[in-house]
Amino acid sequence: MSESTGLKATLQQDLTAAMRAQDKVRAGTLRMALTAVTTEEVSGKEHRDLTDDEVLKVIAKEAKKRREAAEAYSGAGRPELAAQEEDELAVLETYLPAQLGDDELAEMARAAVAETGTTDMRGMGQVMKVLTPRVAGRAEGGRVAAAVKQALAG
Repeated sequence: MSESTGLKATLQQDLTAAMRAQDKVRAGTLRMALTAVTTEEVSGKEHRDLTDDEVLKVIAKEAKKRREAAEAYSGAGRPELAAQEEDELAVLETYLPAQLGDDELAEMARAAVAETGTTDMRGMGQVMKVLTPRVAGRAEGGRVAAAVKQALAG
């Protein structure tokens, strides 16, 4: 195994620490995250090492799954399962950049609309193309799209 640095190595070191501390939730969550990273590395024609940005995207995807599962469990009247998903989400969020607030996201969307000169919904794709790299990892795609729609409407 090659010596790696960066976010994946941090996840592996934190997993080892969590196992030593017998923190079952943290260890299980980190194992799941590392499995998702490895799966992404071996997908495609040949194995490749992910960059920190790509690892962040995998963690963000896993966090989104936990968030959606917690909502589904809450809606189905299963608070114990929802709490478990929320605990896992809390662990994953420690590795993600701070999320943008609604006001900050709306301001960035308005700036992107002004920058592209788009005036109606047909130009939403152009605005998303400009805005998405700026908010990468700090806001989910659904929130970004909603902010762009609101900026175009208003």
